[in-house]
Amino acid sequence: MVLPLVDEHKPKCYLCHEGFENIEKLRDHQNIEHKDFFESNEKQNSREPSPGDVTVF
Repeated sequence: MVLPLVDEHKPKCYLCHEGFENIEKLRDHQNIEHKDFFESNEKQNSREPSPGDVTVF
């Protein structure tokens, strides 16, 4: 099955796969519609090395 490449340049919500005209509308949608998902996953947004990671210089 081949899917059409229509609107590939528009940002898409990865939770509900709805397309938007620009990134600002996508941010507004995610802050309103998926607020509970982002609030419950705030802790995962911190960037730090995992235990056991080795840094190569």
